Amino acid sequence: MVNKPFWKRFPKPTREKGFQTNKEKMIKLNNKRAQMKIQQTAFLLIAVTLFFVLVGIFVLSFKMSDLKKSATLLEEKNAILLVSKLANSPEFSCGNAFGINRINCIDADKVMMLKKLSTTYRRFWGVNNIEIRKLYPESADRECTRETYPECNIINIWPRITGENYTAIDNFVSLCKKESKNNQVYDKCELALLMVDYEVIQ
Repeated sequence: MVNKPFWKRFPKPTREKGFQTNKEKMIKLNNKRAQMKIQQTAFLLIAVTLFFVLVGIFVLSFKMSDLKKSATLLEEKNAILLVSKLANSPEFSCGNAFGINRINCIDADKVMMLKKLSTTYRRFWGVNNIEIRKLYPESADRECTRETYPECNIINIWPRITGENYTAIDNFVSLCKKESKNNQVYDKCELALLMVDYEVIQ
């Protein structure tokens, strides 16, 4: 019988299932801590990203609201300038047709002819509608067409665009036309309101 060396006489110690050394426990604990830090960092990055997205949306909506207000103010300013100049423009003004060159005087006969070119001038003036409403003497509302003129009191240069947000800027004018009585032609001028519709951007 061969004698075994001293260190081989004793069986190797075996670890029971589930048994861990202190070193292995520390490694696992450090791994868990590292995973927790990674998860915390990921959640923090997501939270910061969402915060900046919300701030960006808020700033963008504020800027858009400010732009819409500026656009509406610009439309209003253009309408004010237009309504103040329109009565004295060549397309509307009385000119010398009624003896003298009057200010804020609109030639009704000329405007009725202008209705035929409404599509072209709509693009030229860039407004929703131009309306002339006779105020005095008072009469029932009746739109002026080729058939009803001059027995009417409302002249729309072109039909309004429905379903849009519009408001009007107005200015008082004299609405003049030629009429005849007892074979005599005379000038008839009446008080009227010139209105220009502009878009309110929402």
